Amino acid sequence: MDGANIFVSIQKVYYPLLCAMGIPANLFTFYMLCFRKFGMSEAAVIYLSFLAIVDTLYVVWVILLDLSLTFLTLQPFWHSHPWCGIMGFLQYGSLYSSSWIVVVFTIERYLVLSITSAKQRFTRARVTLLICTTVVLLSHLVSVPMSQINIVTPINFTVDGQNLTLPRCRYREAVYSTALVWVTTFLSGGIPIILVIIFNGLIAYHLSISNRLFTKEERRAIRGFNTQGVIRRTILLLCTVSMVFVVLSLPRFVTYCILRTKYNHRDFDRNDYSIPINVIADVANMLQNLNSTTNFLLYCMVSRRFRQELVYTLTCGAKTRELSSFFTQTTMKVYTIGNQKDVTVRNPVTVVLTKLTQTQ
Repeated sequence: MDGANIFVSIQKVYYPLLCAMGIPANLFTFYMLCFRKFGMSEAAVIYLSFLAIVDTLYVVWVILLDLSLTFLTLQPFWHSHPWCGIMGFLQYGSLYSSSWIVVVFTIERYLVLSITSAKQRFTRARVTLLICTTVVLLSHLVSVPMSQINIVTPINFTVDGQNLTLPRCRYREAVYSTALVWVTTFLSGGIPIILVIIFNGLIAYHLSISNRLFTKEERRAIRGFNTQGVIRRTILLLCTVSMVFVVLSLPRFVTYCILRTKYNHRDFDRNDYSIPINVIADVANMLQNLNSTTNFLLYCMVSRRFRQELVYTLTCGAKTRELSSFFTQTTMKVYTIGNQKDVTVRNPVTVVLTKLTQTQ
């Protein structure tokens, strides 16, 4: 088996496996974010919940229905009207939504850190819901023209020695399509990557400046406040998610720009894996698609509370903990009532409780 066939075989396994892991992981992440508590702000929970949903849609439209069917079946359903245009609209809508939710979340965290009035305005749940809904709607509105970049044309194939003519959803060779692809490349990749890098740098700079303003003891006292702890946990998780987004999205942006400049002519065969740029571009696509399935693992790696709640949920430990707490409180109440008659205390003892841990 030559290198091209090996690479195709890898993709045939990689994309279905990505679907099998990514869709359940994203849906389970949405459940954890909405119904479990692990020490994050309400605004952050809303942003990350929207991100989990749009990433799930991206996995369904792009990885499952497009890439997986392309490598596993001869004639996917979206090679016919009207699915050829609808699939383009849905795919780019979910891609825009995923990228710009990360961007808006990053900008919002910077504003909350640097502007006092922004903390009161942007941390409201209603405002955050409105922002996320607007981002998703605008992303799909902007992706409407992308339904016209492909056209269904008959293509001749040779399958098992037989010549077949099948309809194919192919890229429309026109200035209109090329201009749209360039705009989409920058709106979904270039501009979001630049904004995420800039605002993550501003967040890091702001935190470094604030650390210099206080002594070591004062910083410990500040971290003791619940609000400060929530902000720091949110920023740590945001920086992890956003920087992984940059690392996994940047190769596709670069290779796509190369394909649309140096190799943007009709005679170029994008499926010829003897050409190095085709292999590199497909590897970049594999990394880009991996970005929509990794957030669950990132939350597990970064957030200790997320790991704890995950273990409690999977092992039904939360119910056991609540039941144990109920019996403990009931027993203490009964014991207290039963001993109320004996109120004479000869040697009163003062008890000081330390290292209290709040359970939710």
